[in-house]
Amino acid sequence: MTTLRSTWRMLTMNKVGFLGLLGVLFFVLMSFVGPYIVPLDTQTKVDKIYQPPSREFWLGTDSEGRDIFSQIVHGGKEVLMVAFLAGIMSTGIAVTLGALSALAGGWIDAAIMGLADIVLTIPHFPLLAVLAGLIKLENYVLLAFILAVLAWPSLARAIRAQVLSLRERDFVEAARALDLGTRHIILREILPNMISYIVINLIFAMTSAIYAQVGLVFLGLVPFSGKNWGVMLSLAWTRGAIFYKNSLWYIMSPVAAIALFQLSLVSLTRLLEEIFNPRLRTTV
Repeated sequence: MTTLRSTWRMLTMNKVGFLGLLGVLFFVLMSFVGPYIVPLDTQTKVDKIYQPPSREFWLGTDSEGRDIFSQIVHGGKEVLMVAFLAGIMSTGIAVTLGALSALAGGWIDAAIMGLADIVLTIPHFPLLAVLAGLIKLENYVLLAFILAVLAWPSLARAIRAQVLSLRERDFVEAARALDLGTRHIILREILPNMISYIVINLIFAMTSAIYAQVGLVFLGLVPFSGKNWGVMLSLAWTRGAIFYKNSLWYIMSPVAAIALFQLSLVSLTRLLEEIFNPRLRTTV
């Protein structure tokens, strides 16, 4: 009971961060559990086009009279999966290469940082647009991997700088003297001291991945299924919804879903920073 009470106090010590946590949990449950509860409305109803929110249609209807709320519920899974996978992969690549670069030094350091500089100079979104024309990005895992490959350099350089500082500490010198190996030094001595920084950058990598994938889907460069917030925006644009005064809910619903999920993620970083950095805690 004491442990549960202490955990609850830790989670609620930052109100904004706790609201962010609740928001993230809401979107995860809505996207992965909601589709089993709320059926996707695929039936065209010409007499109910662009209806305002009501008891029957909580967020109104689209250009074909279909329920927007059901599309929002079914449209988040792909967005969240790509964001999570891209964030995990890009953070993993950045931490591995950044730490290896700092600890190995020499030509390995020069090669990794040279590769990072090359990737940083490439305009990412135009490159993604070109790749989408050459490769069929129907698999969200492949899209997440490409986003991760382009997103790691900035964090890798930051990780390298932190590892260069940490490797001069006494506990790392002691591990070297005991010949514990590079893997032990990275995983047991250095990474635990950077965990808050890594986790927060993971969140920001997820937000960047969301912007990139929604932009590609909106432009029609990534042929995802119709169950996607980006596809909803793309269809609203191509079907001229912007020219109808009653289409506000159709256009703004996916925009609001994306914005609220992003806001929840960013707010969550405030809580994570206090959890992983004891010096920031006021009360526990």
